[in-house]
Amino acid sequence: MQKRNLEIVVISDVHLGTFGCHAEELNNYLKSINIKTLILNGDIFDGYVFEKKYFDKNQLEFIRIILKMIKNNTKVYYLTGNHDDFLRDFDEINLENFIKDDKLVLTINNETYWFFHGDVFDISVQGKIGKFLTKVGGKSYDFIIYLNRKINIFLKKINKKPFSLSKKIKDNVKTAVKFIHDFEKISCEHAIDKGFNYVVNGHIHEPKIIEYCNDKGKTIYMNSGDWVENLSSLEFDGICWKIFKYKDE
Repeated sequence: MQKRNLEIVVISDVHLGTFGCHAEELNNYLKSINIKTLILNGDIFDGYVFEKKYFDKNQLEFIRIILKMIKNNTKVYYLTGNHDDFLRDFDEINLENFIKDDKLVLTINNETYWFFHGDVFDISVQGKIGKFLTKVGGKSYDFIIYLNRKINIFLKKINKKPFSLSKKIKDNVKTAVKFIHDFEKISCEHAIDKGFNYVVNGHIHEPKIIEYCNDKGKTIYMNSGDWVENLSSLEFDGICWKIFKYKDE
């Protein structure tokens, strides 16, 4: 199979160390592309609900693939999120092909991009209580993913289409819908205030590319989604951006 050549790929919310992590599919994806720049936009490791029993050979292989990319001159940026915030205790790391930081600003085709995970705009994960609730929520989320897979195995046996239980909950709970909308709005308004043409987040597991406008200006909001439910990334071929979904291929 011939590999696709891409300028930039953005991946977030892999959640290594959890049951829900689709490391095997992610590895297949990464092996199918050549990338000049890879941006890991937070929650790559899940330091809150990490379970050694879930950190299998596929998850370890993902780390090997990233290290091989760095060796082969792919520029890799690791931007921390709330689930891997233990890495924020370390200073910025800036090596030849690897940079670890909390945010990233790039100029691409004369337009400015602001990359960061996005948890800074989520007050529910701030402070000790927020971190505790995130851990509880993480355990619950992982159980929902586990239950969902069991249900989909049964549905497959009776020739029914699989479905996403967590997406169903998100789409039908008004507070969840409002949270996603508010998150996107706050991120975009801050980007416009700072003069960025693009703002790129993860965190909410909702892959999206939209234009946002207010009375001060406009920006393009992009979210890379996740590798738990959506199995998605953002791809830039040098001309335009698109959302990649593994299940679509």
